[in-house]
Amino acid sequence: MSDNTQARGPKRANGVRENEILTLLQLADGPMTPGEVTERLGGELTYSSVVTILTRMQSKGLLTRSARGRAYAYAPVTDDAGFAARRMRTVLEERPDREAVLARFADGLSATDAEMLRQLLGPDTDTD
Repeated sequence: MSDNTQARGPKRANGVRENEILTLLQLADGPMTPGEVTERLGGELTYSSVVTILTRMQSKGLLTRSARGRAYAYAPVTDDAGFAARRMRTVLEERPDREAVLARFADGLSATDAEMLRQLLGPDTDTD
């Protein structure tokens, strides 16, 4: 006898499912309801599993939600580059020696990336 409450697809880590759904939402033309996400996933997850994952992601600050009829529609709070920047800030904020972390990060940059970072930070304001 099968249990209808189980996920239909192979068991995967929550982070993997969240990343799949986040990518799906980032590629969408606009916010999506749980039903739309479930449909796009091709039945890999039950509707209730999708609702649970979307709700968890919204509570983590990864998604916004707005009412659409009797359901909510979800959208990412930022794009892929924005999420990568958030992860970098989180790592930096978790370390007690920010200067050492930034120095190690800068030391590991390619010459091209180091130059790009210099340009993004703006012109040198030192007048020594």
